[in-house]
Amino acid sequence: MYVEALLGPHAEVGEIVAWCEPNPARMDYYDGLVRSAGLTTLPARYEPDDLEKMVEVEDVDTVVVTSPDHTHAEVVARAMEAGADVVLEKPMTIDLAGTRRIVDAAERTGRDAVLTFNYRYSPRNAALKEVIASGEIGEVTSVHFEWVLDTMHGADYFRRWHRRKDLSGGLLVHKASHHFDLVNWWLGDLPSRVYASGALRFYGQANARRRGLIRRPARGTGRNGRSKDPFLLDLREDPRLTSLYLDAEEHDGYLRDKDVFTAGITIEDNLSVLVDYARGATLTYSLNAHSPWEGYRVSVNGTAGRAELEVVERGAVLVGKDGRLVIDPSVVDVPEEDEAPVRPRAQRLVVQQHWGKARTVPIPEGPGAHGGGDDRMLHDLFRGVEHDPLGRAAGLLDGVRSVVVGIAGNTSLETGLPVRTADLRLGLT
Repeated sequence: MYVEALLGPHAEVGEIVAWCEPNPARMDYYDGLVRSAGLTTLPARYEPDDLEKMVEVEDVDTVVVTSPDHTHAEVVARAMEAGADVVLEKPMTIDLAGTRRIVDAAERTGRDAVLTFNYRYSPRNAALKEVIASGEIGEVTSVHFEWVLDTMHGADYFRRWHRRKDLSGGLLVHKASHHFDLVNWWLGDLPSRVYASGALRFYGQANARRRGLIRRPARGTGRNGRSKDPFLLDLREDPRLTSLYLDAEEHDGYLRDKDVFTAGITIEDNLSVLVDYARGATLTYSLNAHSPWEGYRVSVNGTAGRAELEVVERGAVLVGKDGRLVIDPSVVDVPEEDEAPVRPRAQRLVVQQHWGKARTVPIPEGPGAHGGGDDRMLHDLFRGVEHDPLGRAAGLLDGVRSVVVGIAGNTSLETGLPVRTADLRLGLT
């Protein structure tokens, strides 16, 4: 996303001067994008150990960090200490130690950090923010937030490095930091206490055996006429995945397409969280990673009424006659059957005050992913925020406030007890 933005609509704003990446095959792939944009000078190449040298020699202004979550704290701190600002993909990091390291580096160096919470920019989420901020439903008393990941997108977290909690922090950190940031932003409030419950109940070897899934297809057997297992991912079916992962295996041994029903998964696939907020509202949150459809529902109760946002991002995951599924869940729809779907791709925001009739709030739609949200975020990121009364741009403190819910939730999962965020001493205010 960032590379294509800097090679396309924001090319005159900044220049990509270097890659800092341990795998040469992946740098080859992105060099190809640079060439396709008509540029003859390719970015310089650096290994992660030479991050500081890269910042100095290439006169780097900003480092865009898209590395695995467990590396964020080290990479961000080193980039700041070398003299660069940072654009950081969510989540901020995976644990308390990493959060403290980033905050300390920012305070010590005075460098800037921007967190890329693109869901804030999605028009439907911005519309809900406007409703709450207007006071139409009064003071918020409670929020219910349900997010379901389907058996294509949700399963993907259990194939990759995300399947290990020591690398990703689990879905409460990696995925749900998006969602907790939304609630923090919608309410303009701070999470004060967190209680979580959850487990690995669908994916993994033990769950598969309980359901009789004992013999699993071999890696690389493919779906097209060789294996009909819809959970099997064949990297050869997508040129991008082939270049970035299959052709890159010889350099680092990383496997992008592990079986979701094998051993070694240490993250949860079903999660429920209760969050108290400083001004008195309560959030009930649930996440399921093996739903037959994908989307979310948010209900916001207030002293004067209620707002309900429902989003269907994909109504079904279907298997075609050739046994193939759509690989990229973020931008491509799975074709529906000829008849009208029961759950069509749609979004709806309904507001109803006490003693009044319900009304639908129009949601503007823009080009690009997330209803145009990604384009708006990239504009603010590379060109600066001109005027935004909704305050969608997220900084370091927003990153801390979002990740603290997942970190506290993981602690609660371990202890079975609620966790007060103030006890984590992260300076949320």
